[in-house]
Amino acid sequence: MSTPVMKLFDLGDRVALVTGGSRGLGLQMAEALGEAGAKIMLTSRKAGDLEEAAAQLQAKGIDARWIAADASDPEQVRKVCSETLERLGAVDVLINNAGAAWGAPAEDHPLDAWDKVMSLNVRSIFLFSQAIGKASMLPRRRGRIVNVASIAGLGGNPPGMETVAYNTSKGAVVNFTRTLAAEWGEHGVTVNAIAPGFFPSRMTRSTLQAMGDTLVSHAPLRRLGDDDDLKGAVLLFASDAGKHITGQILAIDGGVTCVLGG
Repeated sequence: MSTPVMKLFDLGDRVALVTGGSRGLGLQMAEALGEAGAKIMLTSRKAGDLEEAAAQLQAKGIDARWIAADASDPEQVRKVCSETLERLGAVDVLINNAGAAWGAPAEDHPLDAWDKVMSLNVRSIFLFSQAIGKASMLPRRRGRIVNVASIAGLGGNPPGMETVAYNTSKGAVVNFTRTLAAEWGEHGVTVNAIAPGFFPSRMTRSTLQAMGDTLVSHAPLRRLGDDDDLKGAVLLFASDAGKHITGQILAIDGGVTCVLGG
């Protein structure tokens, strides 16, 4: 017997941990998972932002909690994971969204900035996946991991953009996703990535101010991403509707990569 389609997307018995979940794309995805019924744990560095985000979700009837932590610090990651398991139970869905960017010419890129980007964009994904996988997903032989990559990880940049560390880190996220999917598939864990194009956010504000019209003109849909455009994809990857999808990178970019060949 087949399952009714809306039941496939139902997360009513699931727990989701969302890193970088206090604003922007992370909060958008947390909202989608919560509206589908999941209990949500948000984490990011700033307690004030997390408290505001959780209140926003709770106002929509979503069971949302938060823990402030630095996602690149192993001890703090372990604390987030253990507290989440203690407060909400086993984690079914891990959204690895925490990230940072830095703009500088490659020849002058500061080493400490390179390390910061790599630690948050790559190291944190490894740390959270390892901790939640080992403690919750592998023993139960079920789980959904969704990594946030970027179309910047699928190729280079147009002239005027100088983000060598960011692009490199997101390229690593792409291959991490494929590698972990291959390794953990036999344990019932799917691992996929969303690769957003340009969405308005704090991270993209300066780029959009300088190049927004040009970036829009290069997208076949002639638009930027909005507050709803990641919801369907994250729900697909996080739910039983996506149980036979793993190791995939889905660009959500208004068609930019179909033009650039990414």
